[in-house]
Amino acid sequence: MGSWAYFDPEYETLSIRINPPQVSVDNSSCKDCTLVKVDSMNKPGILLEVVQILTDLDLIITKAYISSDGGWFMDVFHVTDQQGQKISDSRTIEHIEKALGPKGHTSGILKTSPGKRVGVNSMGDYTAIELIGRDRPGLLSEISAVLANLHINVVAAEVWTHNRRIACVLYVNDDTTNRAVDDESRLSAMEEQLKNLLRGCGNDDDAGHTSFSLGSTHVDRRLHQLLFSDRDYEGTFSATEPDSPIVPKVTIDRCEEKDYSVVTVRCKDRPKLMFDIVCTLTDLQYVVFHATISSDGPYASQEYYIRHMDGCTLETEGEKEKVIKCLEAAIRRRISEGLSLELCAKDRVGLLSEVTRVLRENGLSVTRAGVTTVGEQAMNVFYVSDASGKPVDAKTIEELRKEIGETMRLNVKKAPTNTKALEASGWAKTSFFFGSLLEKFRT
Repeated sequence: MGSWAYFDPEYETLSIRINPPQVSVDNSSCKDCTLVKVDSMNKPGILLEVVQILTDLDLIITKAYISSDGGWFMDVFHVTDQQGQKISDSRTIEHIEKALGPKGHTSGILKTSPGKRVGVNSMGDYTAIELIGRDRPGLLSEISAVLANLHINVVAAEVWTHNRRIACVLYVNDDTTNRAVDDESRLSAMEEQLKNLLRGCGNDDDAGHTSFSLGSTHVDRRLHQLLFSDRDYEGTFSATEPDSPIVPKVTIDRCEEKDYSVVTVRCKDRPKLMFDIVCTLTDLQYVVFHATISSDGPYASQEYYIRHMDGCTLETEGEKEKVIKCLEAAIRRRISEGLSLELCAKDRVGLLSEVTRVLRENGLSVTRAGVTTVGEQAMNVFYVSDASGKPVDAKTIEELRKEIGETMRLNVKKAPTNTKALEASGWAKTSFFFGSLLEKFRT
């Protein structure tokens, strides 16, 4: 019987400890943006970790140059804040230097990268629920109603829909103890009721799935994984307009000189676009050796030189077609052409159920949602369209405002089709800026 050679686990991080990562945040070299430069020993997944850290700070990556051929990883990111300005906040700069530096996530000493923090402050104990199933109007309202009836509070949530599928990651706790829900009988009852909802009118057991976890996978990456596992990239997709931002162009060519497959993506630019693409390539087991990212006005051009983890390039048309479909799906999942509604209210059990019920009763369909709790304040963002997928008009928004009343503050982030009617109602003057409110709770 053969035996394995002894491998000291400390050796894995030895070279990284000898040559720790170097990071610099440069505000002087470029007049329009901040340069974040990272030099580090190369290791699997490091590009995704770096991009994840930058995007979790809501930074916009306007350009990037990546090189990780050989044993060293070198990259330069041109970033701005959400207003297109340089990064001037000292706390943000300090966080970047710490997170990307020798003691950060990319050092290799931390074996697992922690998931994206839910909310701005620590939430305490929670149970994470993952849901995947067929989407239908009002489903999110039904899910939140089940949880409210079981006296379970939704502390935070991310909900994506794509190609008639829905994926949710919900962070919940007990409404009386504010601790994780750990009673087996209660979890079983919750799971059974949620499965029945996802199953809908049919009897297909594969129509929906639920699971409970406290895993450390980044929540956005987990949503990509859930929808990918549900094969949401299959089937046809049609856009309403030829130049719609949900029509990315992805091509794959061959670089004969260096033996790479070259993936080129061209589409309308948006926040977190690079994260979604790098996340998908990583989960498909491809390694990025070089990349160039640039934005030209509203459009983005991204080029990745890749090989599979086994060293092979994409040889067959079937392999290329799958990668193209998966990247197109990853880009579309986060895009929402509908109206964006941002609501702020004092947190309470059943709040999400109440809000989603009001949206459903007003004929609105939720295409994507984010729920965050900061202290006693709940901040919910919903991307909505009407039941047929068309834009929401001002009359519907006005009715929604009347029904919500004075207990919540609501901001219409994307103007509805009939903007003049909305302004005449006085509604536009009562909106607030969600970003500044979030910053207020950070301090």
